[in-house]
Amino acid sequence: MKPEDRRQAIMDVLMEAGTASVEDLSLRFGVSKMTVHRDLDDLEQAGLLRKVHGGASIQSSPQFESDFRYREKIAISEKRRIAEHAASLIEPGQSILIDDSSTTGAIADCIRDIRPLTVITNNLGVITSLSGAPGINVIALGGQYSKKFNGFFGIVTDEALRSLRVDVAFLSSSAIEGTTAFHQDQEVVQAKRLMVKAAKRKYLLVDHDKFGRSALHFLTGLDAFDAVLTGAEVSAEHAAPLEEAGIRLVRVDNSKEKA
Repeated sequence: MKPEDRRQAIMDVLMEAGTASVEDLSLRFGVSKMTVHRDLDDLEQAGLLRKVHGGASIQSSPQFESDFRYREKIAISEKRRIAEHAASLIEPGQSILIDDSSTTGAIADCIRDIRPLTVITNNLGVITSLSGAPGINVIALGGQYSKKFNGFFGIVTDEALRSLRVDVAFLSSSAIEGTTAFHQDQEVVQAKRLMVKAAKRKYLLVDHDKFGRSALHFLTGLDAFDAVLTGAEVSAEHAAPLEEAGIRLVRVDNSKEKA
């Protein structure tokens, strides 16, 4: 197996399992542990995984955000409920902004019948899903493509966002600590901050597992959003700081309560 093929195969293993040991990878691919270490070093340098004691992980940490393909497999039902609720807040004729996250990306499948609609996004999955959909005008934010986030970022993206004003923005973040949102990647943070500035109304969509976490970069206080949408699974402990601060928290279950 060529090194590039083996490294892709290692990523496939991690996408499925989340973690893997050097010993297991060595046996699986019939190479030395030293070769596996070199593969993991190269993949870590590319930002695709993080090395841990005795192996590697693709799971999030305060300084590392998971690949979008792994995140798409997490809390699927909860994210779908949140996305359906978010779609109920959209009216025909509006312009909406959707960020790169897997949670907001789920909105694309929920808005096909809301038209006319202008959808602006740096999320390649949303662009692909809605391209050619009747009555939906898709504006793709340019920039440098990130395979890890399946989205576009950088100077070109930021300049486009500075020139836009939209009715509603839907964003997510990887970590909520108290009443503050954080993220691991500084380019992602910059794009999300500009999205908040570009919108009249903005909603933060996060599954319950994002609460009680922190990450390297401060994104924004949760009071920047008209509401925080999450699943009914969120604990009272994590909900309390938002409620005490007067931040609107909408717990979404199958009742589809409106914000």
